[in-house]
Amino acid sequence: MTVNYPERRARLAALLPAREVDAVLITSLVNVRYLTGLDSSNAAVLVRADGSALLATDNRYIGKTREMDVETVEAADVAARLAAPGVGFEAAHMSVATFIQLSNGLGEGLIPLEPLVEGLRAVKDDDELELLRTACAISDQAFADVSARIAPGLTEREVARLLEARMVELGADKPAFESVVASGENGAIPHHDPTDRRLRAGDLVTIDFGARYQGYHADMTRTLSIGEPAAWQRELYDLVAAAQRAGREALTPGAAAGDVDAAARSVIEAAGHGGHFRHGLGHGVGLEIHEEPFLGPARTGRLEDRVPITVEPGVYLPGRGGVRIEDTLVTREGGPELFTKTTKELLVL
Repeated sequence: MTVNYPERRARLAALLPAREVDAVLITSLVNVRYLTGLDSSNAAVLVRADGSALLATDNRYIGKTREMDVETVEAADVAARLAAPGVGFEAAHMSVATFIQLSNGLGEGLIPLEPLVEGLRAVKDDDELELLRTACAISDQAFADVSARIAPGLTEREVARLLEARMVELGADKPAFESVVASGENGAIPHHDPTDRRLRAGDLVTIDFGARYQGYHADMTRTLSIGEPAAWQRELYDLVAAAQRAGREALTPGAAAGDVDAAARSVIEAAGHGGHFRHGLGHGVGLEIHEEPFLGPARTGRLEDRVPITVEPGVYLPGRGGVRIEDTLVTREGGPELFTKTTKELLVL
């Protein structure tokens, strides 16, 4: 993947004059990676209004920066290089201890800023989209392979481990997050941690998982049935499928985030289950599993073109179980592009 990191930094620099700062210090490690290519546990990058930059890290990573197109210094020396009036910083990411340390050298020169890089990251370039396609393809194949092995007697934890191992075997860096496998009554818990509960006939099983590939995260959820579903289970599944379809169809550039959520949520509310859908409809994916933009009742802003995002309505009935269906899609003119291709028909095992 060939990335134009100077162009990314230039887009960030163009946002600074309106904030009345001469530079911004980026301390979020994910944002540092996005702007420089350095994946590390200790780094910061100073981006100036003219687009030039200074990357700071420790000697464990200096060797990795030699081929990068950015000036690099030891982290211990960064404070001395911040001698500029009006340096902005990521208020959502900088620790109080680091703020105090830097303020001792700059006086009142540090200015808190709202998240800026996150907005730039939301719209993906062709290379990023291709990495996400691969992450989703790995996820699809892993699910196909493992679902063929799911049967009564397996535990939730065993299913999760099988799925995560298969994703790595297929080329994933690692799972994008800790997989959710929620069977029977546990399906009423949206982010249930897998346990030693054994799958049994009559269960609905919700599986939320994804592969991470070269740093980019896939996200998909499918709910399957162990044996023929009861009438109420089929009805619940069909309801969530209809809501998910409505959310997907509303996912267009220019759409308001709250309106996309409402398109799916209104289907569930009309069926009398509004109180059983207790989370937002979706979120962006990329270098993080949850990133801008977010879809929810109180979310503001409008979607842009080429934004990978999930649509994941769910209905959760305490003590009985639940259903969630989730895809990763990309906003496109003319309709979203579907990245997760696994069927959304109820899989009966």
